[in-house]
Amino acid sequence: MSVVVVGLNHRTVPLDLLERMTVPASRLPKALADLTSREHVTEAVVLSTCNRIEVYVFAEKFHGAYQDIRNFFAEASHVAPEEFSDHLTSLYDGDAARHLFSVASGLDSAVLGEHEILGQVRKSWETASTEGAVGPVLNPLFRHALEVGKRVRTETAISRNITSVSQAAVAMATERLGGLEGRQVLVVGAGEMGEGLARALHGGGVAGIRVANRTWDRAVEVAGRLGGEPVRLDDLPHHLAEVDMLLTSTGASAVILEHGDLASVVGERHGRELLVVDIAVPRDVDPAAGEIDGLTLLDMDDLREFAEVGIRERQREVTAVQVIVDAELDRYVDESTARSVAPLVASLRARGDLVRSGELQRLSARLGDLDDRQRDAVEALAAGIVGKLLHEPTVRMKDAAGTARGERLAEALRDLFNL
Repeated sequence: MSVVVVGLNHRTVPLDLLERMTVPASRLPKALADLTSREHVTEAVVLSTCNRIEVYVFAEKFHGAYQDIRNFFAEASHVAPEEFSDHLTSLYDGDAARHLFSVASGLDSAVLGEHEILGQVRKSWETASTEGAVGPVLNPLFRHALEVGKRVRTETAISRNITSVSQAAVAMATERLGGLEGRQVLVVGAGEMGEGLARALHGGGVAGIRVANRTWDRAVEVAGRLGGEPVRLDDLPHHLAEVDMLLTSTGASAVILEHGDLASVVGERHGRELLVVDIAVPRDVDPAAGEIDGLTLLDMDDLREFAEVGIRERQREVTAVQVIVDAELDRYVDESTARSVAPLVASLRARGDLVRSGELQRLSARLGDLDDRQRDAVEALAAGIVGKLLHEPTVRMKDAAGTARGERLAEALRDLFNL
């Protein structure tokens, strides 16, 4: 039995393929049910963000789980396995746990140390829990990962300055525009990422923020909190003709702004440049729009290049974070080992206690002449003998837990004592 992670991330796969492989939040319940119904998967969590699509499972066999997850990716995305298989990364047991701890710490993000990933890990785990897809193995793993992420951000400076994709996107846009003072900005998408964009803009001195969202009430709520203006999605062409910048981050599964839509808008701007920053995965804006004169289109690939500067500035914090991750991995392995051995040790001791009590009961008639003090001495002697006999097997089992030898000892104990 192993913890296995298989997936694709921004380091291993081109953006155009990654966006085809993502699993929208609306499809997560079905995806989790699909995964846990497969032959080798017992528990599952799907982590799908703008930087990665990863599946964590508790599996009967590593290779069987790998095939199950690869088939799941192909069926869920309608992408042939040969298109993405060479890009897949896979890890198991301690390496899988280390990877998750690094992800939660922000070490594996496009924006080094970004804090949004910690919320995304939590939400993925909570969704899996709600759907009944996790149990005694993945629950403690993800709980520990969140503890690691919080500790890293408390004890190191990995999240200093730009700490989110939203902030990085606004910083990149600010650099391209030469400042935000007096700028009019339209934010499309009022989810967690969209609100993050709006908040970052609000602190940057823009003249006005307009917020559009599929759900009108949510647009009103976010705009109201930040002193902005809610606008209707149907009115986007009108507003795009007026603003200086569009930032978009919806959860749509397909493009919402086509090349033709933006070409028409640019024609109404009378030569004023429009900056479009699309950090949605899948992308909200047709990539071909980048060819339109008078429009600059930036996406997650551009954001990763921009973030490299921040990575170099905070690189010295990486070592401190890795020390924490290593220490927490050791603690997790120790705790996991104790959890895995505990039921078998408890069964062994329960069997010993059953034999002890059974023998005392069988000999009760012959012990009838003993007074209470003598009977207590006999019972203590029996308990002591059983305890000493089981002590060495228990110690050896705990010491070898989590290894091949431990598995052999566990199997031997089950056979010898019929546990």
